[in-house]
Amino acid sequence: MEEKRIEVGKVMHYYSKIGVAVVSLNNELKIGDEILIRGKSTELRQKVESMQIEHKNVEIAKAGQSIGLKVNEKVREGDIVYKILV
Repeated sequence: MEEKRIEVGKVMHYYSKIGVAVVSLNNELKIGDEILIRGKSTELRQKVESMQIEHKNVEIAKAGQSIGLKVNEKVREGDIVYKILV
């Protein structure tokens, strides 16, 4: 069965020292969601374990918000973030 995924945002910046991507959302994202970050040289799949808005931890972020997302590998500006639907 083919997995479904929807685009939830785009990486606007990456802080390599702390492993955090700034993501501009165009869809809702929650702690525990499985995501795929894909770009020219990026292919990262992980669960959302930590995200912040204005340096405060949040469980849910909505379309139109920018979040700080903890990532397990380097990502790049312009990479697209997808939520994997089960």
